[in-house]
Amino acid sequence: MATLADRIVMLLGHTPGLTDREITDSLNGHSSPQQPTNQKCRDLEGRGVLVRRKRKDGLIGNFLASQPEKIDIAPKKEVAYRQPTNDNLSEDDVKRMLEKWLIDKGWQVRIAWGHERGIDIEASKDKLLWIIEVKGSGSLQPMRVNYFLGALGELLQRMNNPDASYSIAFPDIQQFRGLWDRLPDLAKLRTGITVLFVGTDGNVVQL
Repeated sequence: MATLADRIVMLLGHTPGLTDREITDSLNGHSSPQQPTNQKCRDLEGRGVLVRRKRKDGLIGNFLASQPEKIDIAPKKEVAYRQPTNDNLSEDDVKRMLEKWLIDKGWQVRIAWGHERGIDIEASKDKLLWIIEVKGSGSLQPMRVNYFLGALGELLQRMNNPDASYSIAFPDIQQFRGLWDRLPDLAKLRTGITVLFVGTDGNVVQL
């Protein structure tokens, strides 16, 4: 199992210049505390593994010491648009597609966007209530495992209404499908949790 330090180094090797908050969101999810990441990044800086310096947007970014100085994060307005695929859907992308899908099916929807705290998606129709915990695609396989386990844990902590339905939702990526398939059937049966796989075309598969 990769340590936090290993995961941070792997992530920065793929996406240099991330802030402590961005690293935490990518590895553990938006609602996770930032302090462990901050402490570990400072420890890695002290060991000469990382360099912490201001990005062009004024925020402190983390860079591997082995990365060239010219590498930096540009302000968002300079980032070229990427056509979304299932492999790069953010958490808010997934929420946006689920919002449309649910509304088309007659549900009223409340969504916690971005870093907003609370239930990711709370949908209601007549006397029915549906609670959905959402994660984005992530960029690394270990990150997706953490997203999957994190979504399950967060949803279990919200299971306080015996009459509600509960689901986790992810981009329709083979790794997420494999993680769901490996979750024991008994666990699915006892908790009643279902999963929603969301594609960029708006197609939603519920299992």
